[in-house]
Amino acid sequence: MSFLEDISEYIRSGESESQDLGLEIEHFIINDEGVQMEFHEISNLINQVGRKLGAEIIYMDSYPVGYYTGEYSTSLEPACQFEISINPYSDIDTINSIYQEFRALWEPIFEERGYHFETKGNLPLVETGVITPDDIPLSPKKRYKYMDEYFKRSGRYGKYMMRASASAQVSIDYSSEEDMIKKLNVLQKISPILMIMMENKTDEDSTLPGLEDKPHLFRIQEWDDLDPDRTGFVPQSLDADFGYDRMAEVVYHTPLILLTDNGETVNVGHQNAEELVNNHIIYTDDLGEERRKKLIEHFMSMGFFHFRVKKYIEVRVADSVPIDKALGYVALLKGLVYSEENLDRLESELESVDSLQEIQDAVEEIERYGLDAVIYDERTAEDWADYLIELAGSSLSKHDREYLKNVRTIWSYSKQAS
Repeated sequence: MSFLEDISEYIRSGESESQDLGLEIEHFIINDEGVQMEFHEISNLINQVGRKLGAEIIYMDSYPVGYYTGEYSTSLEPACQFEISINPYSDIDTINSIYQEFRALWEPIFEERGYHFETKGNLPLVETGVITPDDIPLSPKKRYKYMDEYFKRSGRYGKYMMRASASAQVSIDYSSEEDMIKKLNVLQKISPILMIMMENKTDEDSTLPGLEDKPHLFRIQEWDDLDPDRTGFVPQSLDADFGYDRMAEVVYHTPLILLTDNGETVNVGHQNAEELVNNHIIYTDDLGEERRKKLIEHFMSMGFFHFRVKKYIEVRVADSVPIDKALGYVALLKGLVYSEENLDRLESELESVDSLQEIQDAVEEIERYGLDAVIYDERTAEDWADYLIELAGSSLSKHDREYLKNVRTIWSYSKQAS
């Protein structure tokens, strides 16, 4: 079996009848002046806390950068964004309980040192122009050094993305290739609405330099102008023949920037996995099952599309938000994609949206006009948001509908004031 076929089979192996949801939230750890905790201090704390919990310590380039407890893992992102990744569960209460335990553990540790959690799409000091990304050091990992150098040539906002952005991500199960395709297509089409529903800015009027006409989706704009080889929507994903094999081709042909293998990280620039195999940098005959799996997961990790297809669909379009709002988002997605009736309904209603460019056009309208943007079927983004909430609520239990109420609390500033 070729490596390309291995990637396709890896994706196929994710098929599950479960309807679980995984939640990841990235946090800024800042003091009262808005300055982030430095890498070595938070890395040492991770090591101490992880060992006290009896957790598995996660290292990169010999530094402790996270731990795994069996229920959740933590990790440090490029500029010390502190991420929790909660294992997938079908019960939203369980997700909430695990997160609350995490916060109860860490809040006093940070407070003792004069720091606290902040959940925003971008570091407030950068978003409001008090500092620039150049004022923020990167974590001392080779991975981020190589990425930083690469993104200086590939787009305008790599420094913003790496040093000053934070997101909330949700993972979705699929039961078959057909189910994956349907869920991915629907999720991509509604993603412009999800983006504005989950926008979490510090300043209503802040914009990126050079994009003064686009006051919304600050973080999405950073990603969209990062690197066209690995960002935006999954290439060819609306084509009639898209499926596991085509998704594997995207993974196999995405430039890797770096290669992490056998504990070593090296710079490979624009080479993709296929080229590394053909150039004998990766010897496929020498790979054991576990090493092959880790390489596939590394290849997948270097594609930064709004949606990743791994052994699940990773939804990557939301800003970092407080937990009550994140759980509302989880409930929204649960009510939309784990209801066959709702999924079929959205697939039918959005059938006329037949190109990725049309979805991107909706994103750009929303970047300019927020919830007032007129997008699909000449309806505003706010109309679509109301509709998605109503539709999700129709399939959720009474208990889960309580979580859904929190989605509206993070809409635009004019909405919050009304």
